[in-house]
Amino acid sequence: MTGSNERQVGIAGSDAVRIDDPDDPRVAPYRNIRERDLVGREGRFVAEGKVVLDVLFRAQRFTVESVLVLENRLEGLRRVLSSAPADLPVYVASRAVMDAIAGFHIHRGILAIGRRGDTQSADDLLAGLPPRALVVMLVGISNHDNVGAIFRNAAAFGADAVLLDATSCDPLYRKAIRVSVGAALKVPFAAGPDAESTLALLARHAFVPVALSPRGRDDIRTLARPERVALVLGTEGEGLPEALMARMRTARIAMAPGFDSLNVAAASAIALHELWEGQ
Repeated sequence: MTGSNERQVGIAGSDAVRIDDPDDPRVAPYRNIRERDLVGREGRFVAEGKVVLDVLFRAQRFTVESVLVLENRLEGLRRVLSSAPADLPVYVASRAVMDAIAGFHIHRGILAIGRRGDTQSADDLLAGLPPRALVVMLVGISNHDNVGAIFRNAAAFGADAVLLDATSCDPLYRKAIRVSVGAALKVPFAAGPDAESTLALLARHAFVPVALSPRGRDDIRTLARPERVALVLGTEGEGLPEALMARMRTARIAMAPGFDSLNVAAASAIALHELWEGQ
C-alpha cells in the first residue's frame, strides 16, 4: 500500500503506522472482534487496555504480533511500548476507523494481538513447580468474568498455576483477560479433559486437593496448609459434585448465620489469602 496508509509517527524508538482504511490487511486480525471471540481466531488472542498490554510485554509468556492504538492514546503509551520488541508493528487509527475495524466502540482504544503458541500440558506444568506450591483448579467455571477475576486473585496471592477442566471457559478470551487485568497472561495455566483425571494428576505430583464449599468440613482460616495444595473451585449454584468432594479434603468460609453464599471469585480471594505464603 502507498499514500496515507504509510504515514508514520515516531514512538518509543520505533514507528507507528497510520491506518486510514478499515479493510487494510495489516489489521485483519482485529476485525469483528466480538464475533471472532466466539468462534476462535486461529491461535491468536486479543489483549485490551494499557495495563493489560503492559503485563503482556513484561510477562513475556506470549508472542505479540501487533498493536492497534487510537490516535489520541499513542502518546500515553510511550512507557509501555518501550518494553515491546523493537520490530513490533504499531498501528494507529482514528476513532471512526478503529471502531469500524473492531465492529463496535472500543472504549479503551488500545488493542494487541498475541499468539497462544504451544500449549503446555498440565503434567509438565505441575512437574515444573517448586516443592512448596499453590495451584487453583477450576471445575465448570464457564463465566468469563469469574475466570478473569479468579486469575486476578491467583496473581495477587501468589498462586503458582491454574488448572481448568474442559467445561471451564478459556482464560485467553478477551473479556477474561480484561477482567483479570492481565493476570491471565502472567499466571501459568493448563487445561485438562475432566476433573477426575486432573485430580489423579495432582495426586501424582503430591498435591493435596482442598475443595472450597459451604458444605466444607474445615474452616479455611484454621486449615493446616499442605506443602503442595490445590484449591478446587466449582461453578456457582451447583458447586462441586458430591462424588468429587468425597475424594478431597473440604473447607468452608465462615459467614454470618443464615447466609452461606459468595460469588466464586470473591470466595477464591478469601481462600487464596488464607493459603498465601506472604501474609
